[in-house]
Amino acid sequence: MRGAGCAINDLWDRNLDPHVARTRLRPIARGALTPFQGLVFTGFQLLAGLVVLLQFPPQCFFYCTPSLLLVATYPLAKRVTYYPQFVLGLTFSWGAMMGFPALGIDLLANQSALAAAGLLYASNVAWTVLYDMIYAHMDIKDDAKAGIKSIALKHDAQTKPVLAGLALTQVSLLAAAGMASGAGPAFFIGGCGGALVALGVMIKRVNLKSVKDCWWWFVNGCWITGGVISLGLGADYLIRYMKVEEGTGTKQE
Repeated sequence: MRGAGCAINDLWDRNLDPHVARTRLRPIARGALTPFQGLVFTGFQLLAGLVVLLQFPPQCFFYCTPSLLLVATYPLAKRVTYYPQFVLGLTFSWGAMMGFPALGIDLLANQSALAAAGLLYASNVAWTVLYDMIYAHMDIKDDAKAGIKSIALKHDAQTKPVLAGLALTQVSLLAAAGMASGAGPAFFIGGCGGALVALGVMIKRVNLKSVKDCWWWFVNGCWITGGVISLGLGADYLIRYMKVEEGTGTKQE
């Protein structure tokens, strides 16, 4: 679905991409593919996504369907608002809403699950806006010339304070999601604490005037932050699993 979203983005932006150095060589922008060929390719990607989706519980189909509207319309946001990154966050983070239904848990029938999923989704939206704001700085000059709106253009003079606010928002919402799902200390200390440190280092060190530096942190920063969050989640799960195993062993004895 991410690939389909990128293809749809390239279709919508085929007349804008040639004016931006980073995107001018995209297949449709440079004429290597026609818009019709891009549309056919997108159709095959959507079909592949549908095949995968149908392997999950039927309710997943109904939870997934609203995301298609976001996938199809996100590229239009940069034409009407300086905050298209927020719309991108709403689109890219939809997977956070799919975890519980994929396990057969109906969000509408389970308030704690709905709260955990909603908070995780909101945290991911903040995370996406944060990273894409750094990403947008790579194109800031070309975007201004081409008339493309972005959060980087709107808050160029206050970028780092905005990034810091987004980082605090992301980690706070992530911690709230952990509380809603009953996470343990390992998640809060390792996952949330580690994410706060990782994001803080990135925000302090990234050179927003350097395209190369912005690209490095965009690519690697998400792995670093995502990595520490995953480690926190993994440690929390392992501790819970060991406690359950110990409890089972005690009962058997």
